[in-house]
Amino acid sequence: MASNMDREMILADFQACTGIENIDEAITLLEQNNWDLVAAINGVIPQENGILQSDYGGETIPGPAFDPASHPAPAPTPAPSSSSAFRPVMPSRHIVERQPRMLDFRVEYRDRNVDVVLEDSCTVGEIKQILENELQIPVSKMLLKGWKTGDVEDSMVLKSLHLPKNNSLYVLTPDLPPPSSSSHAGALQESLNQNFMLIITHREVQREYNLNFSGSSTIQEVKRNVYDLTSIPVRHQLWEGWPTSATDDSMCLAESGLSYPCHRLTVGRRSSPAQTREQSEEQSTDVHMVSDSDGDDFEDASEFGVDDGEVFGMASSALRKSPMMPENAENEGDALLQFTAEFSSRYGDCHPVFFIGSLEAAFQEAFYVKARDRKLLAIYLHHDESVLTNVFCSQMLCAESIVSYLSQNFITWAWDLTKDANRARFLTMCNRHFGSVVAQTIRTQKTDQFPLFLIIMGKRSSNEVLNVVQGNTTVDELMMRLMAAMEIFTAQQQEDIKDEDEREARENVKREQDEAYRLSLEADRAKREAHEREMAEQFRLEQIRKEQEEEREAIRLSLEQALPPEPKEEDAEPVSKLRIRTPSGEFLERRFLASNKLQIVFDFVASKGFPWDEFKLLSTFPRRDICRIETEPNGKFSSTTEPQIPEVG
Repeated sequence: MASNMDREMILADFQACTGIENIDEAITLLEQNNWDLVAAINGVIPQENGILQSDYGGETIPGPAFDPASHPAPAPTPAPSSSSAFRPVMPSRHIVERQPRMLDFRVEYRDRNVDVVLEDSCTVGEIKQILENELQIPVSKMLLKGWKTGDVEDSMVLKSLHLPKNNSLYVLTPDLPPPSSSSHAGALQESLNQNFMLIITHREVQREYNLNFSGSSTIQEVKRNVYDLTSIPVRHQLWEGWPTSATDDSMCLAESGLSYPCHRLTVGRRSSPAQTREQSEEQSTDVHMVSDSDGDDFEDASEFGVDDGEVFGMASSALRKSPMMPENAENEGDALLQFTAEFSSRYGDCHPVFFIGSLEAAFQEAFYVKARDRKLLAIYLHHDESVLTNVFCSQMLCAESIVSYLSQNFITWAWDLTKDANRARFLTMCNRHFGSVVAQTIRTQKTDQFPLFLIIMGKRSSNEVLNVVQGNTTVDELMMRLMAAMEIFTAQQQEDIKDEDEREARENVKREQDEAYRLSLEADRAKREAHEREMAEQFRLEQIRKEQEEEREAIRLSLEQALPPEPKEEDAEPVSKLRIRTPSGEFLERRFLASNKLQIVFDFVASKGFPWDEFKLLSTFPRRDICRIETEPNGKFSSTTEPQIPEVG
């Protein structure tokens, strides 16, 4: 059994060769191989030509050849003069001819299982050709699923996928109808399109996560997402609640036997007594190494303008302070009010003005206004467990130059990612507004890389992330990045202002044309209405005139019919012949009896179209109105009246 000092050297060599920075993970892998360095390396690094030789047992073990150039040795550290437990061997002494590696595949299609054995030098397309002969399914209609790395191309070589010896795959044929004799394939296809709600309980912290996955997602994808939330590596996850049929991580959820639509699972960290003992020994060794390091680890912090007092105060800052933001806050505005108040209590009142409201409201304030009023959006992502948080907030974010520049040119919005629920909530918002690439970038950020400062620019119908500033920066570098983003934004803003002015000019011209057209229509309508009124009035007057003429004509005809017959000249009674001149110069002649009344003369004249109430009957000489001539009491002409030539006037 290797001593503690030997284990330190083995651990350092193992981390240098494999690049694994997580000490717990490295110790676990070495523990699984009984601290055999060569066996542990062979279990991590993909196998290629060559072998590694261990000094512990003198046994030659097939495995990857170790290249000192590609895996440099760690820097020398104070240690006893004992030799390292790992000695890289020269490739020229140990390279042997590589035997072909055979891979076993069990492929499931509906109610059939097909076993395929191929060399790792074959391609994915060759597997499909074998399945085409076995299943009688064209390659073009076949989707081969279940790969641990996700969907792969037909041209990919199996060796490049780093597959284990035994693999389970399944075939989907969405373009082919299911057979009528079996409903299993149809049910599976339907399940692939369904969404499963997984209620996952983190055992150590007693916290629940509600995660949605499509039926086509694999168990491996679920475990990777849980790693993002709980920081428990997949190999250390201990699960409870998976159905007995879920035997392979490459299996999709639709065929794993999960309860639909919800299924409860429990996850915890896998541990062992030996691992716990070794971790305790490693922690005590680390304390001794720090005391002998002469502060080298803290010298790196001076690059960011941090003194020793600040560094030692960072580790316990999260314990001394109340949380920046409540967990599972229903209202984002209330959460940001607490964030602003807590930020002020920690770092003073000289800080950026954080926008109080939802992220959507911040977008509206920054982007969806007139081009001249638009600003950049700065999103500050806080994390209390990062050692850089206090330095970034106190010396960079609260610097007067930064505060002034942000206030003039940015809308600043903040969020706290310390709590897992708040982190998951922001990742959901990020995926919705910025896309999966940005969300994945933030998801993969390590705690010590926080806080983050995102600079967002609204570009027409999309939001573009111009820059992501990590916590290990300086005031000058932060200001340079802000100014660089502002320069890009100003150029875009000028184009937007120009486009907006041209659009407003076009809209003004259109409004003026519409107004002129409206006034023209109103004028035309007024003219048309006036003309219609005039025509109606003329029609009314014409009707009245026609009625009057008809009435006069009726009166004239009645008078003409009522006249006594004209006497003859040979009549025994005295006869008077009257000659009446009309206004047009024509003459009307008729004989009347001396015994006729003057009214008969008037009726005769009226029967010719000259009613006595409109015309006067005048004598020529002396000129007088006959209508006023004296008549005898019986209405006859007076005997003293001399016959004259009357005229109608």
